[in-house]
Amino acid sequence: MGKYEEVMQESLGEIDAFWTRQAEKLFWFKKWDKVLDQTREPFYRYFEGGLTNMCYNAVDRHVEAGKGNRPAIIWESPETGKSRTINYSELLGEVNAFAAVLKKLGVGKGDGVLIYLPMIPETMVAMLACARIGAIHSVVFAGFSFEAVAERIDDAGVKLVITADAGKRKGRPIPLKSIVDKALEIAENKVGKVLVVDRGITDWKRVQERDFILSEEIAEQHGAKVAPVWLPSNHPLYLMYTSGTTGRPKGVVRDTGAHMVALYCSVPFIYGCKEGDVYWATSDFGWTVGHSYIVYGPLLFGLTTVVYEGTPDYPDPGIWWKVVEKHKVNVMFSSPTAMRMLRKFPSSWFKKHDLSSLRYLFLAGEPLDEPTWRWAKDSLGKPVIDHYWQTESGWPMLSNMPGIEMLEFRPGSPTKPVYGWNMAVVDNKGDEIPRGKRGLLVVRPPLPPGTFLTLWRDDERYLDAYWRHFPDKLLFYTGDFAIEDKDGYFWVLGRADEVINVAGHRLGTREIEEIISGHPAVAEASAVGVKDELKGQAIVAFAVLKQRQEPSDEIRKSIVKLVREKIGPVATPRDVQFVKMLPKTRSGKVMRRVLIGLCEGAKLGDLTTLEDGTSVDEIKRAVENMGIK
Repeated sequence: MGKYEEVMQESLGEIDAFWTRQAEKLFWFKKWDKVLDQTREPFYRYFEGGLTNMCYNAVDRHVEAGKGNRPAIIWESPETGKSRTINYSELLGEVNAFAAVLKKLGVGKGDGVLIYLPMIPETMVAMLACARIGAIHSVVFAGFSFEAVAERIDDAGVKLVITADAGKRKGRPIPLKSIVDKALEIAENKVGKVLVVDRGITDWKRVQERDFILSEEIAEQHGAKVAPVWLPSNHPLYLMYTSGTTGRPKGVVRDTGAHMVALYCSVPFIYGCKEGDVYWATSDFGWTVGHSYIVYGPLLFGLTTVVYEGTPDYPDPGIWWKVVEKHKVNVMFSSPTAMRMLRKFPSSWFKKHDLSSLRYLFLAGEPLDEPTWRWAKDSLGKPVIDHYWQTESGWPMLSNMPGIEMLEFRPGSPTKPVYGWNMAVVDNKGDEIPRGKRGLLVVRPPLPPGTFLTLWRDDERYLDAYWRHFPDKLLFYTGDFAIEDKDGYFWVLGRADEVINVAGHRLGTREIEEIISGHPAVAEASAVGVKDELKGQAIVAFAVLKQRQEPSDEIRKSIVKLVREKIGPVATPRDVQFVKMLPKTRSGKVMRRVLIGLCEGAKLGDLTTLEDGTSVDEIKRAVENMGIK
């Protein structure tokens, strides 16, 4: 039996012993009474009765161990031409001062804080300061529209919003403060305080008695010491909003203690990190990867984490490799979309930089195609490790694990389940199917530590979305199709539900459709994800116009503009086609697989439930107009 099999057996067969060993590597103000509480299955709770603090374990613990001079954060901003290194002692001082500011502004344990900031160190400091005092942070991707921000302000019930004057993308300012101002105008939750990081990028309007400037507030709190609040293991650390099929984003609730333990051991076990390593996840703070592997995971293990403000190809396509060389990055985590983008450029952009420090490149966020995997592996000359996880899981579910045992690579497969994850492929009834057959990817209970507790203020939606897919069986439904081969390797085939994955960003089809259908000229619409070489998937929309409305470029452009404004640029449809009808079942449900099949030139399969066969001809004509048949 190999090391991998040993670890898997223990993690699934001796749950209490396995996770106790991991948890004991961290500091607990009070040890837990019970490792796993299953009394309210499937609301699994770990380390019940334990008291700890994420910020203390991520920062204070290292300073107290004499490692305060070790770099904690390296900030690189090609957008501004600036860089900065912050060691653990300096980080502790900044977090203390920020926590003092939060307290002065009336924020305390259990209060919500919405963070709408770019990729700057202040974002990390704000998150850690919230964790220090028990406030619940909700970081929103700095690029979402004011309506999306307002929706999250209301759903999370936040007490404070933290933003900046602006971010930058490819040299263009993104006016974050004005977006927040608009969001607060329409939000039902009347937030009384806004904290602003003034970067001097754009002018902004200060609202008296509501807006506070961070630098001024920090100056007053310089040298402050704020004791960490010892929190129950299951105290919410943060809310992370993810797209759902109903259009209303789901607020994933992450806990403190169990998530801390899961992240801590994942850094050496899964990512193969060692003491003193430099770790770089190229994600954004607004996504789960940013929380888990820019902020908390690397700091818990005492690594140096790279915070990067910019894109993979600005100011040139070699910028990432320049950063790897400059800071001697050891482990890198990115997305297939980013690699597909860089693949367009000559390999000379790689070759001009010394990448000898790099041991592994991990990729996740969407299925990794074999040509991209081979290109990255051959260009870098390093292991490229495909791995799979979700916003809900908070850490990897399927992966090769160099820190335990490096298994054989099989291009297109994220290898095998990670310790603690009892994965299976089942049919529509929840019964296991023969290996090699396509089915639905599920997790057998209990879920391991570090996943989500529930959906914010909506236990019923949590149960409906994840646990009630199979009426007679308690299985966690991932929403993905997969195959398990004869050797136990898993092959994830993509979404089984109605979510579009654009460059790793999950967007609910219903939300897009509701916006398009809200256009004054549109009667109904359907949006689907189709294969895209660069982004994995692209959005294509089909709209049925109201009577007396004629198709026009003007309407098409206004629909695209509307979606961009309501959700953000990431949701921009690649094309909008006008049709007389949509293919529907007799019960009135749009047959998405027909739309996708026609767009991608695939076989349509059984059409016996189709209400009107002429609808297929309508879509064929529209696809020909798009030129993607």
